[in-house]
Amino acid sequence: MRILLKLSSAIDWVNDKFGTVANWLVLFACLISAGNAASRYLFSASSNAWLEIQWYLFAGMVLLGAPYTLKMNEHVRVDLFYGMMPERARLWIDIVCGFLFLLPICIILVYFTWPWFVDSWNIHEMSSNAGGLIRWPVKLILPVGFALMALQGVSEIIKRIAALEHVVDMHFDYEKPLQ
Repeated sequence: MRILLKLSSAIDWVNDKFGTVANWLVLFACLISAGNAASRYLFSASSNAWLEIQWYLFAGMVLLGAPYTLKMNEHVRVDLFYGMMPERARLWIDIVCGFLFLLPICIILVYFTWPWFVDSWNIHEMSSNAGGLIRWPVKLILPVGFALMALQGVSEIIKRIAALEHVVDMHFDYEKPLQ
């Protein structure tokens, strides 16, 4: 179990770094958006590239930031009963749902988005918009983001199994929705 916890710690470290990248992408997107708006209204000058880079950055924010959000246990839940359950039951729910839902869908999405990226890379796909950007970078974010999410799912499962076995004493915070 100690080896698995070290693996979990390494995955957490990687996703911490990508979470930091996602935070910086928020700032860059805001600056680009403000600069583009100022350019458009002050000088009547704009470019489709500026608009496209904003949604590229948004894709990076979401797909690179989501694993960090899972790590911090701040993801959205459909909470009907989860918040009322004891911690041990919540650990079991997280483990079972991680195995049955999170990992399979992430693997499926990596499987289907990787060839989409490779095709884009091979044909040097460009945006069909005038002045648009190359498309492979944003398409690469998809399989990378889902792979990072799968890895973080593995890390969360490891931590919860360790907590069930009392190998570690971890408290998994859960903020109940306001009623």
